[in-house]
Amino acid sequence: MTEQELDKLVDEKFTEELKKFDRPHKFFVTQNGRGIVDGGDLYNKVFEDVLQVVQNAVKDVLKETVLKK
Repeated sequence: MTEQELDKLVDEKFTEELKKFDRPHKFFVTQNGRGIVDGGDLYNKVFEDVLQVVQNAVKDVLKETVLKK
């Protein structure tokens, strides 16, 4: 398996699992006591950032263990 195939496999598996996960769509929070912002947008941005970090870490671990043999 090449690095590109491994990257594609991990991407596909993460996308597959993400479709099964129900994230909040809209909820409102105040920001510094002023105004209301969409909490769903904030949550989803943080969620996507964390997911990207985990996905990259999984790819790196697999490359080190599977491809280095």
